[in-house]
Amino acid sequence: MDLVMSEEQEELRAALRRFFADKSSPAEVRRLMETAEGYDPAVWEQMAGQLGLQGLAIPEEYGGAGFGMREVAVVMEEMGRSLVCAPYLSSAVMAAGALLGCRDEEARREFLPGIADGSTLATLAWMDGDTWDLGSIEMQAGRDGDGWLLDGAKTYVLDGHIAGLVLVAAWAEGELGLFAVDGDAQGLSRTPYTTLDQTRRLARLELTGVRARLIEPDARPVLERAVDLAVVALAAEQLGGAQRTLDMTVDYLKVRHQFGRPIGSFQALKHRCADMFVMVESARSAVLQAAAVAGDRPDELPAAAALVKAYCSDAYFHVAAETIQLHGGIGFTWEHDAHLYFKRAKASQELFGPPARHRERLARLVGIAP
Repeated sequence: MDLVMSEEQEELRAALRRFFADKSSPAEVRRLMETAEGYDPAVWEQMAGQLGLQGLAIPEEYGGAGFGMREVAVVMEEMGRSLVCAPYLSSAVMAAGALLGCRDEEARREFLPGIADGSTLATLAWMDGDTWDLGSIEMQAGRDGDGWLLDGAKTYVLDGHIAGLVLVAAWAEGELGLFAVDGDAQGLSRTPYTTLDQTRRLARLELTGVRARLIEPDARPVLERAVDLAVVALAAEQLGGAQRTLDMTVDYLKVRHQFGRPIGSFQALKHRCADMFVMVESARSAVLQAAAVAGDRPDELPAAAALVKAYCSDAYFHVAAETIQLHGGIGFTWEHDAHLYFKRAKASQELFGPPARHRERLARLVGIAP
């Protein structure tokens, strides 16, 4: 299992960094935070048309590029570095991953090409309440002739307010199934949440007699893998944000003077930066390992996902919090970008479950807890 970035992956990183530096400046991020959609459709089209990002991990037979989680991790890391506001995690990672796990070939051929070219915004909705645990799903699907009807609510759906395709988890005749629902379906209403992190949107979906298409009758393994892939992708995004906040802090400590010298020369601040650096580099190792496992050793993905989510969540939050502290008074102001990363760090820490939940899961998976 190779944990070293290839030359092609480094070239991808360089191209992405240039692109996002131009398209996701701090001023643009703040502008998008105030919009109803939460992203720029023109940039989304460029991500698909110029860079092929949405179809990066989708096989060529479905209109994608046929790469894997390593390349997706590079994309997510650079997106996290620039706080990119786009429905990439929900559509290109979660929804695409779920569809690829389904046995319905017709559904894959119908939906995946649109996700790959960016014309379809998709998302995965499984939560019914306040827990990310797949075992908490309660929504029931009812027969309606040859089709199905869904009633109930899905909570904290990533980009659920704009998704044109919603993949919904619900029980169907005793089995946990995955259903495809049109975003404009009659009986479907969407309510965006007011969230801490304004750069990422979540919505509550209410389904009242919504017609749905069953695309996978035994969806639990499909959902588990799709969520694990999303967790690894999120960890890569957390790594990118942590690296950016560390760089931001080091740059500030070099130019801020006190007592006639840069404050970065003070031993106590050097120690704090060193601790931040160790956490970022440890997070990098965890992300590289998890991304490699996703492609090379899929049976080990659950444990790798639990480990990387727990570690990267805490690392990003710690580094972002230190960034604010080490910037002093200016770090607490709205005008400085530090708070944007801090909010993303805290919200990401809770997304897909807090670190404690993933540590408990890891302990069960390796056999040291019941």
